[in-house]
Amino acid sequence: DDLIPQFKLVRDATDAFNICRIEREDFEADDLIATYAREAEKAGATVTIVSSDKDLMQLISERISMWDPIKQKPIGAAEVKEKFGVGPEKVVEVQALIGDSVDNVPGVPGIGPKTAAELITTYGDLEAVLKHAPEIKQPKRRQALIDHAENARMSKKLVLLDDHVPLPVPLDNLSVKPLDRGKITHFLREQGFRTLLNRLESKLGNAAAAKAEAAPAPASTENAKGAPALAPAPSPTPIPSAPVEKRYELIQDAATLDRWIAAAHEQGFVAVSAETTTFDHARAELVGIALALAPGHAGYIPLGHYIAEGPDALALAAQTKGLKQLPLREALAKLKPLLEDPSVLKIGHDIKYDCAIFAQHDIALGPVDSTLLISFVLDAGRHGHELDELVSLHFGQETIAYKDVAGTGKSHIGFAAVMLERALDYAAEKADFALRLHQLLKPQLREKYLFGFYETVERPLVQVIACMEAAGIRVDRDELSRLSHDFAQRIAGLEAEIHKLAGHPFNIGSPKQLGEVLFDELSLPGGKKGKTGAYGTDAGILEELALTHDLPKRVLDWRQLTKLKSTYTDTLIEEINSKTGRVHTAYSMSGAATGRLSSNDPNLQNIPIRTEEGRKIRRAFVAEPGHKLISADYSQIELRLAAHVAGIDALKDAFRAGADIHAMTASEVFGVPMAKMDAETRRRAKAINFGIIYGISAFGLGNQLGVAQSEAADYIKKYFQRFPGIRDYMERMKQFAREHGYVETIFGRRVHIPGIKDGNVSRRSFSERAAINAPLQGSAADIIKRAMKRIPPALDAAGLKTRMLLQVHDELVFEAPDREVDAVKKLAKEVMEGACAPVLNLSVPLVVETGAAHNWDDAH
Repeated sequence: DDLIPQFKLVRDATDAFNICRIEREDFEADDLIATYAREAEKAGATVTIVSSDKDLMQLISERISMWDPIKQKPIGAAEVKEKFGVGPEKVVEVQALIGDSVDNVPGVPGIGPKTAAELITTYGDLEAVLKHAPEIKQPKRRQALIDHAENARMSKKLVLLDDHVPLPVPLDNLSVKPLDRGKITHFLREQGFRTLLNRLESKLGNAAAAKAEAAPAPASTENAKGAPALAPAPSPTPIPSAPVEKRYELIQDAATLDRWIAAAHEQGFVAVSAETTTFDHARAELVGIALALAPGHAGYIPLGHYIAEGPDALALAAQTKGLKQLPLREALAKLKPLLEDPSVLKIGHDIKYDCAIFAQHDIALGPVDSTLLISFVLDAGRHGHELDELVSLHFGQETIAYKDVAGTGKSHIGFAAVMLERALDYAAEKADFALRLHQLLKPQLREKYLFGFYETVERPLVQVIACMEAAGIRVDRDELSRLSHDFAQRIAGLEAEIHKLAGHPFNIGSPKQLGEVLFDELSLPGGKKGKTGAYGTDAGILEELALTHDLPKRVLDWRQLTKLKSTYTDTLIEEINSKTGRVHTAYSMSGAATGRLSSNDPNLQNIPIRTEEGRKIRRAFVAEPGHKLISADYSQIELRLAAHVAGIDALKDAFRAGADIHAMTASEVFGVPMAKMDAETRRRAKAINFGIIYGISAFGLGNQLGVAQSEAADYIKKYFQRFPGIRDYMERMKQFAREHGYVETIFGRRVHIPGIKDGNVSRRSFSERAAINAPLQGSAADIIKRAMKRIPPALDAAGLKTRMLLQVHDELVFEAPDREVDAVKKLAKEVMEGACAPVLNLSVPLVVETGAAHNWDDAH
């Protein structure tokens, strides 16, 4: 998934540098390289292949060589002989014998490079080796060659490159072309390659920059709200004319700290970064605090550092080891008035983390601004929003990596053991760049008409979510252990049953072995091998096979149970915090372009709710004694939003009347009277209702319903005939995305759709589906966020002690004292159903269903 968006960038980059771009559907890049290398060799050219891939070494000749870009050295016939024991012309023969486990090339078991080279040198090629196999003296080697002859032949086919691919472009197109200054400068600015741009300008002169600056800005258009809409992918902010001088200071005594605090009070803002022992907010301990007052002017307050030497270094007080730093309590007592001062803005990148850390020391950090969230509101869907990415994009600089100061793996010493001067550079830089990004990006919120959205939806959630993360949720350790044991027994039983159905034991977790059992031994239909020679065995294939055979059905059950056991029952026990006895998830506020929160470490949003096993896991989430868990869940919110934004009167009327929307759709599409509606027909309508708003295809719907593609296409056609407004909405969103590069939610959130004009049909179709669904999913995210920011003050105003614990898609989970349950259910329902007011009046009602119980499953 991370690689796919890069394909377009690679194409854009080659075009920008005026380099010939070569690609052909259904052919590997290696085969294209092989073909062009041979063609160029025939034409008398000298060819260099820039790669360290051993599969390409078979191409090396007098005119073809390789250059290893990792080791920065040439690879010729001598290097190939040193590696394989044979020349380039025999590499394929050797590879056929030794195989390659990484690429699933089987080879012959027990034959290594040295033995393979000896055999090929003795007999000439693979076929000669196999022909003479019975004559080989070593018994194991002889038998392996006889038993695995066909595997060796298949391996040779797998590693042999095809050097006769029809050329996508003529060889002459590879000639070097001059740079187009305007094109390359625009690309480098757009992608934020500041250092490269500086190098380019030093090579070509400042004419390139002048040409780019003189280029006219794209014309703006008007969006639905009458505000100017920026053209897609504007160039990043211009490079600063002069580098910022860094003045970083260690703050190691009370007088210096007082001076910094006074300066922050005087100017009314300060950037803050808390440095800790770990990145787990619930287990982290404060090590130091960085402050920044102006670009380049930052300081670091060491509070918990020690010198890592000797077996008892952790137990030694820092002062006894000669480290000069303020006592933690004294420093925090001085900082608390500043960090809580409502007239001083506290700026940070992922400021939610800092809020959580300071809360552990009874400091309510605020008011706050998050540069991560500002960037996210400006550019969701266009690029990442981590600090290092933004610094590289906007300033053309590289930040100091945590691993470079604290180490990794066995060399990891932890931040508390980092030398103070090095800790200063790392921590002060974080606060410094947070401040610089704030000064750069915050004004753009106003310029792009997103200031109000940031201030009313995203910014208020920082402290709310930090409190939820700190609260955590209780889990029943004994119940999880019992479930884990139960799952283990059922997994063992399924393994025995699967082995019995197969006729022998095999590794069920190995796609290769499973494929051989399904398609070679059981001769089930539809087996397709990939380039590696292994059959595909993904869930879709197994679900189709499960209709005709028990073994794939049992494998699906086995996969589900093993995933639940490893991901939840085993992991959740380990995630219980020793201090609180609760599990504390972390919410990413920028993880999904649509604005949905994502839950991590552990992920509590992916626990399946429609299976009995998933519900059993939810039952292990429990309330404290004397309390209940309350679930408040929006009912069919995205369908309601679809009816609103698409203006479907029939659907709006149904929602207003509280009708069964799926039964109504089934009646409209299939012509079945509501009184005679059966469960299967309603299920099909439900799949269509939800599928349509996700831009589902006839193929996808057919798979979901288990019907022919033509039948599914007919369902979709009937749906659009009955509700033409839905199709109009879909086309309107796709067109809007093509014109603007983004789509909007009902509250004005922008979700950028980078691939909406992609030349590749499948990628463009994916982006079109995103353009259709993002306004609905994003609007649902905005609505629940608006509710979340209102609930804590509403609870306080009502004098209630209830805490909000979790947000899972369209659901909020609370922990309430028994006496408060009824009041909280009523309050949550009122706030959530009124979340759009007073900004927006929806043409359909929002409906929230509530429940309360000792465990999460029973409450939902």
